[in-house]
Amino acid sequence: MTVILSYNVNGIRSAASKGLLDWLAQENPDIICFQETKARPEDLAPTLLTPEGYHAYYYSAGKKGYAGVAIWSKQQPKHVEYGIGVPAYDSEGRVIRADFEGFSVLSVYFPSGTSGDERQGVKEAFLADFFAYAQALRKQIPNLVIAGDYNIAHRAVDIHDPIRNAHSTGFLPHERAWMDGFFSAGFVDSFRMHWPDTAHRYSWWTFRANARNNNKGWRIDYLALSESLAPRCTAADILHDVIHSDHCPVKVTLA
Repeated sequence: MTVILSYNVNGIRSAASKGLLDWLAQENPDIICFQETKARPEDLAPTLLTPEGYHAYYYSAGKKGYAGVAIWSKQQPKHVEYGIGVPAYDSEGRVIRADFEGFSVLSVYFPSGTSGDERQGVKEAFLADFFAYAQALRKQIPNLVIAGDYNIAHRAVDIHDPIRNAHSTGFLPHERAWMDGFFSAGFVDSFRMHWPDTAHRYSWWTFRANARNNNKGWRIDYLALSESLAPRCTAADILHDVIHSDHCPVKVTLA
């Protein structure tokens, strides 16, 4: 069995100060993908830079305290790829890939679009470019796990108030259509494989208005699998009781 987690930690140093490493020792995944690490390697304590029991790989943004992704794995990867070859995204530390025997894992932090039209434009360009990248990569490496904060709630069941958020970035019709296209072009939403219509299961809650305690959230964190890997997916879950961030981890188990 291989257990893989994806977790937007909203600052890995902040999450560590809230017990991230103690929880991780208990949870004991084989691989964990982090998003929004908000740290350069030189800024990290040894416990995060070389965590006990894991090989750790970081891809940080040029801008200090912004974005960034990482992959920690018990097994040393055969190869680690940093970025997707597009400077606009790579300078923001959006994608890191680790190649293992039989499959590859990507940790991806999709742009959010919440800060205005310019960033929404960046998000939409990223969606188009990442789709093309993922399709090309799947031809080279058929078995992919694309873990990350996609910053899109796919279906009405994935958001607490789909009507009032119908025109909000992250739930716009064309963003949801992108998810439709992504999940019909060779990839599978691992959570929905096991929980096809389950509602009120979210992975992110705003810090405002006591949203988490009231479970007014969005499911925007995914572990997407190549269709070829789907038969090996024995379990998937959202660990909503884990609190080090405004997100919570999502989990998949592969046989």
